[in-house]
Amino acid sequence: MEPRINLMTNEIGAKVGKRIYNVSLAIRESSLPKALQDLVELRASQINGCGWCVDVHTKEAAAAGETSLRLHLVAAWRESTVFTEAERAALALTEEGTRLADAHHGVSDETWAQVRKHYDDDQIAALVSLVAMINAANRLGVITRTQGGSYDPGMFAGLSS
Repeated sequence: MEPRINLMTNEIGAKVGKRIYNVSLAIRESSLPKALQDLVELRASQINGCGWCVDVHTKEAAAAGETSLRLHLVAAWRESTVFTEAERAALALTEEGTRLADAHHGVSDETWAQVRKHYDDDQIAALVSLVAMINAANRLGVITRTQGGSYDPGMFAGLSS
């Protein structure tokens, strides 16, 4: 499978990519724990089948100190013991917010109540925004067939501004 287009070498694609990256920076600067952000991005990317994004978020999380056990188990977080209640609430929101067509009603009231229990308004705003942004990035990667395997942690640091 060959990539269809490299958006980063296209003028419009690069502008959009830079803006998405800058939105992601605003989320990174929030009080939502970075380790949780990495798990959310990884889980949504797994669901959406974005090999590039799974590569990016696995490597970024590992570089930030996330354990290989938790990275391997995020795909089966409901059947594992290594995630906190707060992380489980965020992962449930991620799944329901990613599988909108499958969930029929979007995010359930039960999931929302669990998120409210563990996060303040600023963290929730960051979490909801993160789910939306990673889903957008996943769609770009899947549509263009951007393949995983070549990402080096920190390689997009020059995109900010």
